[in-house]
Amino acid sequence: MATIQLFVSNSSRGVLGELIPQFERSSGHSVSISYDPAKVMMERIARGETADLAILGGSAIADLIRDGKVAAGSKRTIARCGIGVAVLAGAAKPDISSLDAFKNALIAARSIAWTQEGASGIYFSKLIERLGIADAVKAKAVRQPGGLIGELVAARKAELAVQQIPELMAVPGIEFVGPLPEAIQLTTVSVAGIFASAREPAAAQALLDFLTTPASSQVFKARGLEPTTA
Repeated sequence: MATIQLFVSNSSRGVLGELIPQFERSSGHSVSISYDPAKVMMERIARGETADLAILGGSAIADLIRDGKVAAGSKRTIARCGIGVAVLAGAAKPDISSLDAFKNALIAARSIAWTQEGASGIYFSKLIERLGIADAVKAKAVRQPGGLIGELVAARKAELAVQQIPELMAVPGIEFVGPLPEAIQLTTVSVAGIFASAREPAAAQALLDFLTTPASSQVFKARGLEPTTA
């Protein structure tokens, strides 16, 4: 049986943590997963790193197809997700139901965590500039390059965490407050593609097929991602 090398952005960490063991048991294959923010993953690939399968943002996979690193015919849309807010389990949940309420929640919070290199963190940094509250929010920022930012809230190092919803839902000890208001929401589409240089293309295809079954789709939904096969 094959060992599949998988490159994945952090938004899929929670759902794959549940689904990959199921796939390994049913297929006999093993999966070696490398997680990183999409920006960091693309930098690694540009330096020559490769795998069998990648699950990244749609624009990243499009760039890899353009560069000949991912086989065009293997592209498949997996799921989509938005950005949300989380607090420590048991803590009061702020009102973020409208744009004004969201801004007020950020201003009232004692500390706010978001990533430096993750897609949601990059977007949030630009968003607070656009909303005119950057100075106030940055003064109480708790930052790290990537990873599950909700872990900082679970460790009581920050009051609020802002990140893609499935990444928040993957962290024990915190509670999901809700998505960003629709007017400022950013939806990210997760797309899979098999590397042109894949050592195990057939096994990678089997994994891709498994991730798009109806049973897997239910796990995606439970983990904060909206499955799609568009």
